Amino acid sequence: MPLIGSKEREFLVKEFSEKLVNDVRLVVFTQEMPCNFCRETVEVATEISQTSPKVKLEVYDFVKDQMKAQEFRIDKIPAMAVIGAKDYGVRFYGIPSGYEFTSLIGAVLDVSRGVSSLSQKSKDLLKGVDQAVHIQVFVTPTCPYCPAAVRLAHRLAIESDMIWADMVEANEFVPQAQKYGVMSVPKIIINEKHEISGALPEEMFVDHVMHAISQREPLQPR
Repeated sequence: MPLIGSKEREFLVKEFSEKLVNDVRLVVFTQEMPCNFCRETVEVATEISQTSPKVKLEVYDFVKDQMKAQEFRIDKIPAMAVIGAKDYGVRFYGIPSGYEFTSLIGAVLDVSRGVSSLSQKSKDLLKGVDQAVHIQVFVTPTCPYCPAAVRLAHRLAIESDMIWADMVEANEFVPQAQKYGVMSVPKIIINEKHEISGALPEEMFVDHVMHAISQREPLQPR
């Protein structure tokens, strides 16, 4: 049984035909041995790829294709990298279901266009980012406020080559959620140490990123 309903599929066909610009690769990492939601994640990506010839699907085994996993900086599964004309650093860890399905569709559209749609003020600030920034947004499928945080983090990644941003489904990655003390979502972790609870307006989000990079040793650029 398809995971994407007929009405949603019809909407995607129309939306993608009108708005996709460049081809988009959905690069999915899975595993043969038991992996919660790996099969469903592949199925969602497959069904999305079937709605437009501009959406290409690639599926790799996390163990057998270790070099590919390292190339895309994938460290857990299920995972999906959304790649456009270049790798903007847009990642999904865990099945993008519930409210997060809209985050995935939004990422496909944004990556296809290759533009962040951020304000000029935000763009000007992000030009000053000269160190690698890793943003993790912990979510759950039933959180109505989470997609806004995920979309904003991904837009920052699209805008700056120094930023990469992950959606992380907290229920699927419990050890990581416990590590960062995720008690409610969305919870945003910037460079492992800087924490934000709840969704923020764009200006405040960017201010947090700029503050975080001034507080720590630089990461390895992506």
